Amino acid sequence: MSYSIKELTELASFYKNQLLNSTIPFWFPKSFDEEYGGYLLMRDADGSLIDDDKAVWIQGRATWMLSTLYNTVEQRPEWLAGAKLGYDFLNNYCFDSDGQMFFHVTRDGKPIRKRRYFFSETFYVIAAAAYAKASGDEQAAFNARRVFDKCIQYATTPGLLPAKFTGTRPSKGIGVPMIMMNTAQQLRETIGHAPCDEWISQWIYEIETYFVKDDIQCVMEQVAPDGSIIDHIDGRTLNPGHAMEGAWFILHEAKHRNNDPHLINLGCRMLDYMWERGWDKEQGGILYFRDVYNKPVQEYWQDMKFWWPHNEVIIATLLAYQMTGKEKYALWHKQVQDYAYSHFLDMQHGEWFGYLHRDGTIAQTAKGNLYKGPFHLPRQEWYCMQILKSYLS
Repeated sequence: MSYSIKELTELASFYKNQLLNSTIPFWFPKSFDEEYGGYLLMRDADGSLIDDDKAVWIQGRATWMLSTLYNTVEQRPEWLAGAKLGYDFLNNYCFDSDGQMFFHVTRDGKPIRKRRYFFSETFYVIAAAAYAKASGDEQAAFNARRVFDKCIQYATTPGLLPAKFTGTRPSKGIGVPMIMMNTAQQLRETIGHAPCDEWISQWIYEIETYFVKDDIQCVMEQVAPDGSIIDHIDGRTLNPGHAMEGAWFILHEAKHRNNDPHLINLGCRMLDYMWERGWDKEQGGILYFRDVYNKPVQEYWQDMKFWWPHNEVIIATLLAYQMTGKEKYALWHKQVQDYAYSHFLDMQHGEWFGYLHRDGTIAQTAKGNLYKGPFHLPRQEWYCMQILKSYLS
C-alpha cells in the first residue's frame, strides 16, 4: 500500500489531535509541582498520583518536551513556564557534588539513587538546550554544551564511571552511541555545538561496524570489543524496538545530510532486520526481547508488549516511507499504528497504558513511573507531525 495526499493529511491531523488533545493534557498542567519544582509524573490510569518521587531522566525528558512544543508547535506561556519548573529543579537538586546526576530523588529533591550510566545527563543536555532556545537563557545554553562535553568524557574514558561488570567477559553496548547520537542531534538543532557532526559520524560508524550484522540480518544490543557475538544469554539478547529506534536516529541524520544514500540504506537495513525479528506474527505488536539464535530468553517479560518500542517503530516506519517511498514501509506503519492505538490508548482518560501481555491485554494500569512519563509517546506524535508537515509541504 501507499498513502494518498488525503490520507497523509488525515494522518497528520490524527497525530496532532492525539498529541494536543489526549497525550499532553493527561500530564500537564496537573503534573506541574509548583511547590518544589519539576513534575509529579508517577500516575495511574485516571491520572491520580501513585508516588511523588521523581525520576531525574524523566524530569529532563518532560522539560525537553514542553520546551520543544513551545519552540515548534505554539508559543504557549504555560509550556514555557512548565519547562522552567523542570529546568530549575534539575539544576537545584539533581546534580551530586561530583558533577554526576542522580537517577531517583524525592519530591523535594533529596537523593535516593545514582546509576552507573549517564543517561540522566544526556536528557539534561536536550532539556537545557531546548529550554535555552525557548527562553533565550544563555546560561542554559552554556550548561547544555558543558554537560554534553562531560557526557563525551563519560563515553570515551574507561573507568571514569564505576563498571557494572568485571573484566572477565568484556562487552560494549549499542545504547551509548545511540543516545549520544540523538543527544548531539538535538543539541545541534536547538542551539548548536561545533563538535556534533564529527561525533555523530563516529557513533554511526561504531553502530554500523560493530552492531549491524548483515550476514545474519540483525542488530545486536551488545557485542565483544571486536564486534563478535558473545554466545551467552545476555550477549544473545536482542531488543528489536531499541534497534529500530536507532534506525530512525540514523534516518534522521540522513535527512539532515541531504538524504545521504548510505545512511538511508543503513537505517532501512536496521529497520528491515529488526521488524522481521520483532513483529509478533501471531498476535501483532512488537515483542520486547528476542534471542539472536532463537533460543529461550532469560527475562520473564520477553514476550510482553511495552509502549515505547511501538512509539519508536511508528516513527521509523513513517520516516522510512517518507525517505524511500517504498510501499512496505507504509504497510508496516499502518500495521504498528493500528495495533498500538487499538491496544495501548486509553480512550477514557487519554495517554497510553505502558505494559501489555503478549495477547494485548493490559498487564498493569500505571501510565507514569520511574521509567515511563511524557516522552516516548508525545515525542512520537510530535515527530510524526514534523515528518508529515515536511512531506506535505
